[in-house]
Amino acid sequence: MTTRRDTPASRRTRANGDGTVYQRKDSRWEAAGYVLAPGNTRKRVRVYGTTRKEALAKLTEKIANSNRGLPAPSAQGSLAAYLTYWLENIAVHQLRENTHTRYTAVARLYLIPGLGRKKLAKLTAKDVRTWLNQLRTTCQCCSRSIDGQRDEPRCCAIGACCSKRLSPLTLAYIHSVLKSALEHAVREEEIPRNVARNVRTGTPRPRRFEPLTADEARQLLTSPQSHRLHALFELALHTGLRKGELLGLHWEDLDLDAGTAVIRRTLQRTSVGGLTTLPTKTRASERRIALPARCLRSLKHHHEQQQREREAAGTAWQHSIHVFTTAQGRPIDPTNLTRAFTTLLRRAGLRRIRFHDLRHSTATLLLEQGVELVVIKELLGHAHIGVTATVYAHVRLRLQRDAIDLLGRALDHP
Repeated sequence: MTTRRDTPASRRTRANGDGTVYQRKDSRWEAAGYVLAPGNTRKRVRVYGTTRKEALAKLTEKIANSNRGLPAPSAQGSLAAYLTYWLENIAVHQLRENTHTRYTAVARLYLIPGLGRKKLAKLTAKDVRTWLNQLRTTCQCCSRSIDGQRDEPRCCAIGACCSKRLSPLTLAYIHSVLKSALEHAVREEEIPRNVARNVRTGTPRPRRFEPLTADEARQLLTSPQSHRLHALFELALHTGLRKGELLGLHWEDLDLDAGTAVIRRTLQRTSVGGLTTLPTKTRASERRIALPARCLRSLKHHHEQQQREREAAGTAWQHSIHVFTTAQGRPIDPTNLTRAFTTLLRRAGLRRIRFHDLRHSTATLLLEQGVELVVIKELLGHAHIGVTATVYAHVRLRLQRDAIDLLGRALDHP
């Protein structure tokens, strides 16, 4: 009598609705089953794997998504339909809210109008390349009818195109969103390959920034000592912390005796949740950093000042564990911090820069002092040292030139 153990794996029966799994003649394993499809219908899908376990896991995942009410996308449908499915059912669970909002805007403004009618299964690298080249040379005022919405038209509405084109960075971002969507279609085995990956758009130049010089940094540190957020600006310039990381600091994150701080969260404003505390940008961004003695003194003074503000506010004080708050104890909105920083620069007689340029100033000044790139990478919380090297390549080039000139003088005048 044949037992279940004696039955070949390819012939074992599975429960009704679980699909079938069998080995093909080419030695690969194939699993097939019925899942929910668009239009509240059902369709049979097939997945493949090098082992029975791999093929079964892929099919189980698809059936589980179907049981949760997520219809399986159809490769015969349009790219617009797949992008909508991906944004509403997949990306929304994998991306931060602000990132998802940007992805949705990219799909609505560029991807769907340009490539949305193409069939997902028939999309080619040539289609993507042709569309990107067209997008690169198209005036956005004309293509999106922006000029017609203005009170005083100044472009195509008056017959004089202003040639407002997308920047290389924006084009690269649009391309990356398309690649991400198609990559998921490949993982779901809706298409055999990601055609967007075969299109090269070139590496855009990093966004230009103007960091503070050493003299300007000293002027910034000495001018706002009476400002209630003096400790924040000093901490930003000494450590290179991001705006959200500074505003997300809790007092429990600081060890003023040991002189360290743990960066584990960020404060952001989202369209749905308002001011929201989120995990750090990446896993590498969660880090412990050393605090200089100057910042320790400022933070201790800031803590005393916060206690005085709490007593003055009385019952109006909003209990908060944040290090930097408003005078009533509420978390500080990132936009309000930007306004305060702009006002501070004007009063200090300094040129206008972005708040994020304080972070660039920190890294630039450290490089000029001969600090190793790996130390700067750990301080800034970059995921890879290549990011640090790329962003500050111009600084390293200048330092190389200084080093070569120094060597030349030594060889000329022993």
